[in-house]
Amino acid sequence: MNIRITLLVFISTINLIANYPINTFAFPIYAQQGYENPREATGRIVCANCHLAQKNVEIETPKSVLPNSVFEATVKIPYDKNSKQILGNGTKGSINTGAVMILPEGFKLAPKNLLSEELKEKTKNIYIQPYSTTKDNILLVGPLPGDKNQEIIFPVLSPDPNKDKNVHFFKYPIYVGANRGRGQVYPTGDKSNNNPIISSQNGKIIDIIAMEKGGYQINIEKQNGETYIEQIPTGLELKVSKGSKVLTNQNLTNDPNIGGFGQTETEIVLQSPSRIKGMIIFFFTVTTAQIFFVLKKKQWEKVQAAEINF
Repeated sequence: MNIRITLLVFISTINLIANYPINTFAFPIYAQQGYENPREATGRIVCANCHLAQKNVEIETPKSVLPNSVFEATVKIPYDKNSKQILGNGTKGSINTGAVMILPEGFKLAPKNLLSEELKEKTKNIYIQPYSTTKDNILLVGPLPGDKNQEIIFPVLSPDPNKDKNVHFFKYPIYVGANRGRGQVYPTGDKSNNNPIISSQNGKIIDIIAMEKGGYQINIEKQNGETYIEQIPTGLELKVSKGSKVLTNQNLTNDPNIGGFGQTETEIVLQSPSRIKGMIIFFFTVTTAQIFFVLKKKQWEKVQAAEINF
């Protein structure tokens, strides 16, 4: 069974790489390789380690669900569709999106045979996978073309406490994290080209050389007369010119990052059907009692009126 799941994940990864540029680096699957659980003890989701900019994300779920039922959890990842990100080769490209959803224990991805035709259509061409064989309550998706997937729908199957004694009728939290665009740090810890280039020392720019393969070489003269070089990769725009004085940690280029990562949470109630039935019976009983009370009151008023007239 484990070999089969591993093979499916491998095949899906190959398909993702074949369909989307590998230099976008928007793969939530990277978290699987480095973390047993994507949510740290502090509550932060580990995607924030590579996607340093903070962005908004929203999640919509039902307030309550019944046991063994399929429901939609919608993750919204807003951004300007006209925006273009810098790719690994320095060119501009479309933004990809991805998301991770941490469900309560017992909740999991709904199998296709339980999905309605409408839900099948909504999730068409979207491959959602469990985080691992032991954590099927954590779901991953991405990278996806961002212009068509600013809203990602997760079909979720709720558990049945009558069959799983570890699950109870209770209010549970759902955590979600979503990114748009490339990160600033690779899983290896190296910086990507999706960062501004900063000056490492004080000095004066004495020359800027345009390289044949793109990018620039900036020669900076330090205060002691020595010269050092800052390499500017392709795709970044210079904010300095020849003769400019620069300070340590000053940006030499624009910040190319237009994406970022966001996380949020919500709550969902696993509702007991018998509790709902009991509530309906209670309201029906109260309503019926009120009706009889009003009728009795009217009858008593008529009796009182008849006695007075007599």
